[in-house]
Amino acid sequence: MQQAIARLTQRLPPDRVRQDAAFNAAFESDGLTAFHQKPLAVVIPESTEEVIATVRWCHDEAIPFVARGSGTSLSGGSLPVADGIVIALNRLNKILDLDPVNRTAVVEPGVVNIKVTEAASKDGLYFAPDPSSQTVCTIGGNVAFNSGGAHCLKYGMTSNHVIGIKAVLGNGDVVGWGSPSTDAIGADFPGLFTGSEGLFGIATEITLRLLPKPETFHTVLVGYRSLQAAGDAVSAVIESGLLPGAMEIMDALSIEAAEAAVKCGYPKGCAAVLIVELEGPRERVEYETQQLADVIARTDPYAQHVATTLAERLSIWKGRKCVFSAVGHISPDFLVQDGVVPRNRLGEALVRIQEISRDVGIRVANVFHAGDGNLHPMILYDGNVPGEFDKAEEVCSRIIKVCIEMGGSITGEHGVGMEKREFLPDMFDPATVELFHRIRRAFDPLEIANRGKMFPGADAPSLSMSGLHPLEKAGVISRE
Repeated sequence: MQQAIARLTQRLPPDRVRQDAAFNAAFESDGLTAFHQKPLAVVIPESTEEVIATVRWCHDEAIPFVARGSGTSLSGGSLPVADGIVIALNRLNKILDLDPVNRTAVVEPGVVNIKVTEAASKDGLYFAPDPSSQTVCTIGGNVAFNSGGAHCLKYGMTSNHVIGIKAVLGNGDVVGWGSPSTDAIGADFPGLFTGSEGLFGIATEITLRLLPKPETFHTVLVGYRSLQAAGDAVSAVIESGLLPGAMEIMDALSIEAAEAAVKCGYPKGCAAVLIVELEGPRERVEYETQQLADVIARTDPYAQHVATTLAERLSIWKGRKCVFSAVGHISPDFLVQDGVVPRNRLGEALVRIQEISRDVGIRVANVFHAGDGNLHPMILYDGNVPGEFDKAEEVCSRIIKVCIEMGGSITGEHGVGMEKREFLPDMFDPATVELFHRIRRAFDPLEIANRGKMFPGADAPSLSMSGLHPLEKAGVISRE
């Protein structure tokens, strides 16, 4: 193996390949910190050519690789595999072109999401997909997992905003798909690549669609006496014909964490808050404001507050955006699930989650993109307490099964990764799963790109927690 690494260093400039344990420790895990795996090496390319050279070396040597940006994946999507390498893309962080006339931006994969909007704002434009981690997550990761955030309700997922991709595939081929025009010829290969969880290869240039910044916003924070009431209010807003820019729900535990972290001033004593934001031309927002007020009045709100200044609007969103990082104030460890249910069954799903929480004896904090039924329950546990992690895993599994049972999905924007791959056959029949395999092998016949992810039974990283992981007990994965 070391001879192969020596051949890689000959293909790259000095200091691109790191094998020192202290440096590589930062790459052993991602946002799903319950899992970790030591990589064989970490490669830090500084150009597209270096990415291509590294992937072709991987193909020649049959060595698996995982591409990684900021490592914010919550499904284990950017975990390394044993005897594989990590290709860290953080230094490919240039916005190569920004065209305000065609409303497009061409970026490298390591560009942080919010940097696109910051660069485009001088031309009155922005990039709509905004995951909660948008101040740190990279566009490459957003594309890999089709992560979209709060504004997916109105503007669609990341795949709706990617119109071109240049990539190096797992077989070493370099391809270019799509064009700055929205009328590209042929199949939607950028759409196929987006959400493929890194199984096809690495995007080296991504052409994004930009949108005009809304003229004005109307942001309302509504408190409810129960989580189900907040969920049902979402259906009421949608049934009224309104299409807000975003609708987000946080339950009491999430509010407690946010208040502890940023003192966002949410109403005290409510079981849940619903954030609704209208956006668009001033005349239309003013018209819809009264319509929204009428709908909310019929949902029996506990309290409500309308943001009258930009500072108040930002304070409302600050509380929502900080929740994942703020949960550390109320729990030493947590897992984040990412299931989806049909929007009209949101209230029912929240009740089921509460029942599971009580049944297993593990707290669950709920925060989610309510408008599109994308749940993000955070399962709180203490990894130092024997048995608590297993309970947290049980809650995760039962929530995902509820989502499937209700006609939803096992992922909205985090991806299947390795966390939920055992549920893939519950979503798709064997013929469809085999088709997925054939499509993957068309791009990556050796299956070296992000090996061990998405498909059940594949090689997997090890678990580093107290006690054995259920997959270890079943003999599916192994510990070093």
